[in-house]
Amino acid sequence: MIRELSKPYVSRHGTPTLTRVETDIFIKTYFTYCLKCTFCNDACCAHGVDVARDEVRQLDQHVEALEQYTGVRREDWFIETYEEDDDFPGRGNTRTSTRRRGCVFLNPAGRSCMIHAFCLQNGMDYHALKPMICCLFPVTFGNGLLAPSDEVDDQTLICLNQGPSLYAGVRDELRYYFGQEFISELEALEAACLAERKLANG
Repeated sequence: MIRELSKPYVSRHGTPTLTRVETDIFIKTYFTYCLKCTFCNDACCAHGVDVARDEVRQLDQHVEALEQYTGVRREDWFIETYEEDDDFPGRGNTRTSTRRRGCVFLNPAGRSCMIHAFCLQNGMDYHALKPMICCLFPVTFGNGLLAPSDEVDDQTLICLNQGPSLYAGVRDELRYYFGQEFISELEALEAACLAERKLANG
């Protein structure tokens, strides 16, 4: 079910703007603690990820250090074809390339995103370089709607149905991008949604 928000909530980056919420984010669950997972082999990173034009620019400010850290040349990071999309900072996005078992930034010798690890090793907030789509997964956005990612809806996400709700798993990320007022409204929507669900189920 889709619920309208009381007002538009604009990302700290100026886009996207959210006006609606799919209430399945409060109901569907997944194995939230990614690096404690022992069964998925980072399957959610298998196809690469959409990266906003502005996020590419941020990564390009650290080219030499990232090339050295990841062992991947800059020309191999992205598919380099951009799509115009007002939902993404910079009004467009490309996609990371893939190799071996997934995204070019997936650690080939272990677990986790090498962008995230690079930021932590260098005392940076990982939000400075890691794509928003990655940070919010398995929740996503489009045309003003906050909703489960496609992998949830088509049930290809291996870790479904074992853990906290999608919303609970990314609450702090949503707070970072959209602010506490947004979280307060979502908390109220979640409570109402769960109460309605309990009543309907007797």
